[in-house]
Parts: sequence; C-alpha cells; structure tokens
Amino acid sequence: MTVADRLLPLLRRLDPETAHGVALAGLRLGLGPRTGPITTPRLATSLAGMALPNPVGLAAGFDKNAVAVEPLLAAGFGFVEVGAATPRPQPGNPRPRLFRLAEDAAVINRFGFNNDGAAAIATRLARPRAPGILGLNLGANKASPDRAADYAEVLAVAGPHVDFATVNVSSPNTEALRELQGRAALAALLEGVMDRNAALAKPLPIFLKIAPDLTEAEIADIAEVATASSVAGIVATNTTLARSDLTSRHAGEAGGLSGRPLFEPSTRVLARLYRLTAGRVPLIGVGGVASAEDAYAKIRAGAAAVQLYTALVYQGLGLVGRIAHGLDALLARDGFGSVAEAVGSGVDDWLRN
Repeated sequence: MTVADRLLPLLRRLDPETAHGVALAGLRLGLGPRTGPITTPRLATSLAGMALPNPVGLAAGFDKNAVAVEPLLAAGFGFVEVGAATPRPQPGNPRPRLFRLAEDAAVINRFGFNNDGAAAIATRLARPRAPGILGLNLGANKASPDRAADYAEVLAVAGPHVDFATVNVSSPNTEALRELQGRAALAALLEGVMDRNAALAKPLPIFLKIAPDLTEAEIADIAEVATASSVAGIVATNTTLARSDLTSRHAGEAGGLSGRPLFEPSTRVLARLYRLTAGRVPLIGVGGVASAEDAYAKIRAGAAAVQLYTALVYQGLGLVGRIAHGLDALLARDGFGSVAEAVGSGVDDWLRN
C-alpha cells in the first residue's frame, strides 16, 4: 500500500474538492505509486495505432489542469488523459459541486469545465516528461458564441504536446452542451476538429466521448457520424443524469453521476456501439470500473481499453496495479493470449440482457 493510499481515510474527512486538491499536491510530492507502466505480453495492446503497455487508463477530470502528469504516468496506467481544457480559463460552477456517495460507491459532480485554459495547460504539457501515452480532453467555454469552434481551438493550442485528443460533447454540466451530440451538429463539429487536426505537424488520433443517456436511435446516429468522420475511436461513456436505487443523502444533487451505478448502463451503450460499428471503431469503456472483473467485462463487451476515475476516490491509486495484474490473470484463465483477442467476446451477453 502506498503512502497516498494510507492517507485515504484522512482525505475522506475533507470536503471532496479540497481532498482532491490535496491528493494532486501529494502526487507532485512523490507520495503516489512509482511502478511505471505495468505490462505483460498479454496486457500490451494497441489503441488507434498507439502502443499501450496495458489497457487501463486514467479518465479525464482527475487532472484537469495537467499539474501531475509525470507522477500519474508513473502510477501504472497504460495511458493518461488530462483536461477538459477550454480555450479560455473559466471558474466553473459554484461550490459545492462535488459529492461523495459512499454508500453507492459513486460520485456526483457539476464542475462545469473549470480549468486554467488551453494556453496554461499547453505550457505544462510542453515540459519534458517520462515516456507514456498522454491525451487531452477538449471542451468548450460556457459563454462561447461558437462552442463547436472551441474544440478546434484547444486542439490547435495544445495538440502538439499530446498523443491523442478527445472531443467531449457529453458533459452534463455545461448547459446545452449535449445538444452537440445530434447528427447535424456533431458532423459539423467533427469536420472542424478534423480540419484543424490535419493542419498539425503531427495529426493525432481523435476520440469522441458520448453520454450514456441516449436512445438506441441516437446511439446509431453517433456511430454513423463517427464512422463517416473518421474518428479514431469512441469513449463510452461520460457521467449520467439518471438516478435510480441510490441510498446516499446526496443522491438528489444535480450533476453527473459516476461510479458503480453507471457500470451497467455505460457497458450496454458500449456493447451497442461495438455491434453497430462491427468492431471497426476502437472503443474505450468508461463508467464504474472498480476491479479487474469490471475492466474485463468492458473489454468483453467491446472495449479495446478502459478508463477509471471514481473508484480511485474510494480505493486509491494502488487500484491501478490490482486491476492490471488481475486482468492479466483473467485473460490467462480464459485462454486469451492478448487483450485484443478478448475484445467483444462477450458482447452478445450484454445485448441479450
């Protein structure tokens, strides 16, 4: 157990947002795990042409401002995503805006894309760092007159310093942002991002992050637009606005719900996308990953890689190694020689239920 993990009970006595800031400061001081990327022949895989030591990634939101990139890359992850970044700095929504739902192994947040802005984040990303796959989540300013153009602007400013970028049109905490997931709006937005990406000295794999709160018709539209736009992959999913069977006193708070309650609905969206795209579009499974078994289920439902965040609040960064090593054992148990062999092997089970 790392020093950071031993401090978890103390951190949970603090306001959640304050605790998160303390955790980031602790990482910068070297209190987190320093194993480096965990890998084995079975875990090593490829995602949109990027070679990953393992398929376990850190989701956007943990390090919004890219202040702890080096220690996070050393914590065992196969890849790390920072952000979301918007063109201009913005404070986000008023506090309190982050709530632990410990009884439900969940979190509700309504941050509203609070961040230091693309220029400041790009400066940090440009610093020399250890090798590792690093991505940036792209967002839009709340008061922007042209939110679609914001994504391309952030990519132009910070894209030269990362390995991939994710278009985030699915945060529930910026008013009307999810309207950009509609067929026409999404196609236009992606066209602008892809044009700007092509102008980079080294174009990036561009991912699209979607919401779990979509109808089957909307999922089909997104799959069609994403395929036509040549995105490198789809991240499924962001947080949910749905509420059911929660027991925490914070269950009624506004914002996006993440953690254990999101696991099943996000995995069903993932499986649906895998079937609609016939496995041709790489998928990243996000939502409720808290164990090796959860990661394995996402992979068998169609994910080429997974990301986690909320489970770290309750289990600490030591969880990364437990998931990676546990996933390796599960693959070996079922006779898979690699992660790639297991992708989609259980999709029918999710689509039947």
